[in-house]
Amino acid sequence: MKRSRTRLGQRLRKPVFRAAVTLATGASLLLTGGCATLHGVKAPHDAREAAAEESGAQKSAGGPDSPGSPGSPDCTVAKCVALTFDGGPSKPTPKLLDILKEKKVHATFFLQGKGHADTYPDTVLRMSEEGHEIANHTWSHKVLTELSAEEIEAEMKPVQDDVRRITGRAPVLMRPPQGRTSDDVSAVMRKLGLAQILWSVTAKDYATTDTALITRRVLDQTRRDGIILLHDRYKGTVPAVPGIIDSLRRRGYTVVTVSQLLAPASPEPGTVYRP
Repeated sequence: MKRSRTRLGQRLRKPVFRAAVTLATGASLLLTGGCATLHGVKAPHDAREAAAEESGAQKSAGGPDSPGSPGSPDCTVAKCVALTFDGGPSKPTPKLLDILKEKKVHATFFLQGKGHADTYPDTVLRMSEEGHEIANHTWSHKVLTELSAEEIEAEMKPVQDDVRRITGRAPVLMRPPQGRTSDDVSAVMRKLGLAQILWSVTAKDYATTDTALITRRVLDQTRRDGIILLHDRYKGTVPAVPGIIDSLRRRGYTVVTVSQLLAPASPEPGTVYRP
């Protein structure tokens, strides 16, 4: 019994990076675990600006231009915000894809494996074919900071394999469940080639079906270079998306994927990106 308590105490002291949202002031992130720290955290703006400066220096020296997709928004100039969805695909996802296609918006989808990516492979393929970015949100939504390195890999690899099999490409982005990460988690993500993406805006749509409330929460929290977190699986979310996109555009925002928000920077495996 004494040994069990000791192990529990060690686990509770493990460094944790938790995404915590205060609706009145937007999203904030709390680091817990005493004096422990989490390394390798970057803001999208900072990563982008550093890459742009490096690209400028290369051009001045006669080096190659930094890679980029023709026609992609330039978030060093445009007022960008990334739109992301967690925990799908689910039954409502095709309707969401219809909306995004109509609005000419690309989003980043952090897919869950069990009961989702493995159940709706045609939807995953459609996401890819329509230009959306596909990312990893674990197999069964376990809190990664409570797992061993081997257990973390077991949560990530099946989704990597399924997405690669369906689309021909494995994800390079992931989002830790509940936003909880640590240096130990980062080490595994570095090994797997996955950058970690947190967020700055959430409507807590898992706790309400009120479409108007979801819309208002998103708009109240959104700032330039932010990352919006929604869930396409919940009843009130998909109906809110058209109004969210239209309102953001009226406010001067360009809605992009996470990788477009970071460009010309490339996501670095293991690094945590948070606005």
